[in-house]
Formats: sequence, C-alpha cells, structure tokens
Amino acid sequence: MKAVRVRFAPSPTGVPHIGNTRTALFNYLFARHEKGKFILRIEDTDRTRFVPGSLEKILQILKEVGIKWDEGPYIQSQRLKIYQDYAHQLVSQKKAYYCFCSKTRLAKLHGQGYDGHCLKLSSTEINLNLKQKKPYVIRLKVPKTGVTSWQDLIQGKIEFQNHLIDDQVLLKSDGYPTYHLAVVIDDYLMKISHVLRGAEWISSTPKHLLLYQAFGWPVPQIGHFSVILGPDRTKLSKRHGAKSLLDYLAEGYLVQALISFMAYLGWSYHDNSEVLTLSRLIELFDLKKVRRANPIFDIKKLDYFNSKLIRQTPDKLLVQLIKPYLRLSISDSQLLRLLPLLKDRLIKLTDINDLADFFPGPVNPSCELILDQIKLSPNDTKKVLTQSLTAYKALKSWQNSTLESLGHQLLIQTKLSPRQLFMMFRVVLTAKTKTPPLFDIMAILGKAETIKRFKHAQNLF
Repeated sequence: MKAVRVRFAPSPTGVPHIGNTRTALFNYLFARHEKGKFILRIEDTDRTRFVPGSLEKILQILKEVGIKWDEGPYIQSQRLKIYQDYAHQLVSQKKAYYCFCSKTRLAKLHGQGYDGHCLKLSSTEINLNLKQKKPYVIRLKVPKTGVTSWQDLIQGKIEFQNHLIDDQVLLKSDGYPTYHLAVVIDDYLMKISHVLRGAEWISSTPKHLLLYQAFGWPVPQIGHFSVILGPDRTKLSKRHGAKSLLDYLAEGYLVQALISFMAYLGWSYHDNSEVLTLSRLIELFDLKKVRRANPIFDIKKLDYFNSKLIRQTPDKLLVQLIKPYLRLSISDSQLLRLLPLLKDRLIKLTDINDLADFFPGPVNPSCELILDQIKLSPNDTKKVLTQSLTAYKALKSWQNSTLESLGHQLLIQTKLSPRQLFMMFRVVLTAKTKTPPLFDIMAILGKAETIKRFKHAQNLF
C-alpha cells in the first residue's frame, strides 16, 4: 500500500453533529493505524451556507477528541485561483464548456437536469458572450452513454448510468468553485490516498470520478461510511438525540466514553462493551471491520459507557472531573466523602447535582411525603420524630455502626417496620425517597445537621 493520506473536510455551516465527528475519528484511526497522515481541510466555497464561528467549533471538537492533524487547516476560499485555472484548463481541452443560460431559463429546467443548450454554441457565439462579459458558469461535459463505477471499500461495487448524470457546474458565475470541482482538485494536489466519508456523498462520487477522468488523474481509493440511524431505523436526527460532541460534553459525558461510542457506530470489535482509549483504538482499527450495515444510535449504550468509566475513575480524579459541572455548595473534601455513596448511580457528571442536592441543604420535605412513608397519624408521627430526635441527640459516638444500632433500637421501641421508620428518616433528611444508604447519609451530614433536619420536620406537625 502506498503512503496513506486521508482528509477530514467539513464545511463551516454549523456545529458538526456526532455523525460528522465519527467520520473524522474513523479517518484519524485509519491514518494513525497505517502510520499515515491526517489532513484537515475546510470546504467553505458555498458562501450562502457559511456560519460564523463554525470553524472554531470544528477545531475545538477535534482537539477535545484528541485528533491532531498533520497538515492544515487548508481553507478552500483561499485557493480560488487554483480552481479557476483548472476549470478553464478543462474548457481549453473541450472537456468542459461555458454556460451562459439565464436564471430564468434554468428555473424552467428545474427537476429535469440541464439540457446541454450551451454545449451547442459556436466558438463565435462563445467569444461574443465573453467579450460582452455575459455572466457564465463552467459545466463538465458528461458522456451520455456507458456507466461510471467504482469498488467502494465499504459498500462494495457501485455504478451509475452516465445518462442520469447532469452536466454539473464546476465554476459558478461568482468565480467560486462548486464542491465537486474543489474536492477533486484538492484531493489530487494533497495526494489523498483514501477518500473516506459518509454515505450521503455516494451520489456525488460518479461526478468526481468523471472529473478525475477528465483531468487524467489517478483515482484515490474510496469508501463511504453507512448512515447512522435512530432507534426507529430512520436517519439520525435531533429528535433521536443527535447533537454535537460539545453538547454531550456539556451534559457531563466523558471524552473517552464518547470516543468508544462513536467507534462502535459502524466498526466491529469482538467485545463492543469495552470502553477503549484513543491509543487502543488506533492499535485495533481495521477498515475491513467497518460494517456496511447501518449502525443504530442508542443513547443507552453511551450512558452505559459513561457510567462504567465513572465507576472506574479514582475518587480524587473524579472530584476534579465533576467540579466544572457542580452547582452545589460542596467542598472538595465533602464531595470526596459523598462519592463512594453516589458513584454507582452517576450516569453523567451533571447527575451529581440531583443526587447530592440534599447535602448542602436546606431540604424541605412536605408533611404529606413524611406521612406517606410512616403511615401514621400526624400526632403519632410527631411523637416518633420527637422520640427519635431525643435518642440521636443523646448519642455520643456519631459513626455508621452506632447510628444504625440506635435505629434498630428505635424500631423495637416504636414497633414500626424498617420501611416505615427508615423511609421516614430518609425523607426527613433528604426530602427524597431514593438516596444512598440512610446511615451513611447521617454520618456524612454530621450530628448537628442531622438534628437540625429532625427539628425542622418535627415543627411541621
């Protein structure tokens, strides 16, 4: 195999969604696995769709993933003369032609494809139009017989009937190239060995192959990654949860979980439950293991990877990872004490705010919620609260074991079930019915805060 050179060539038309980022990741993994080069190119020739700030977001996403480009970013809008010269070269070789058709005439042909009207112009008519500076585009002269085909590295053999391919515009009237012209010229000049992109570009590929043929250039190997589908087997969209990688990071997903999740969207590995580092993916990646079948976007799998990674992360490091997402008034040392209780319940780093919000307080359990747990009258509930408060105020050693031992003594004294008494305690202390172990919570809250919350509940009745 000749030296591998791949490119990631996004358009700055908005923040790339996770499907675009997967394309970048697969190109990068392939390049690094093959000891090749990864080139970054920004395809910004469609100025009508340009969104300010997009380029910065693209670069930020690549850096977050850990993708380091070897060349670029090359900016197509800074290379206009190159494309213009090559387009006019094709005209001089009679492989392309000037089209002077007005917008009105082209509008009438909409949906039919261009009818080749200007292909019939004489050289005299062409020169007169040019002399009069009549606006024009340059179109490729597409053969109307035969087929254009290629052996796709992922999809297998694909072919198109030439008579169905339009005489595509190569150079627009404003001097900007179309995507088709610019991409072929740049891939050739940048010595791209493998064009690896999403399947949405399959219909454009015959146009590119015809351009390679017109220029007399060697064609790179081409592969198209299958389209990612939502759980309902329709094309992935925002309603399925498709967002940019930056959105997922902001929600508290870890980069390594996202990298593994994206890698499994089309690539096969014998254990697709394993969370893999970028370096491990580079070692394992094989283009032959990229599947033709459409991968299914399953947010539950991302949640699984993320929660697994959180559980594997040492508590001290996890504290530092959580801090940017923390909205609660909790110190590092307090968070470090809480993590062993909450870690197994964290799916995203942001979940800490809901799971640990009872700790800084204040908590305001309702009478109804307390009564719903203990199943007693308000008067009897107040008696139990008073009895429990008195007992815990008198407790000298505030340890998990002593807290639990006293709790069981109160069960005997009050003749209540563990569910009645301890669930009431849980609600009194946290205003929640689902929390970490009760006596762990009491130990971490400390005696003063626990007593304070019991008194607050007592005063509700």
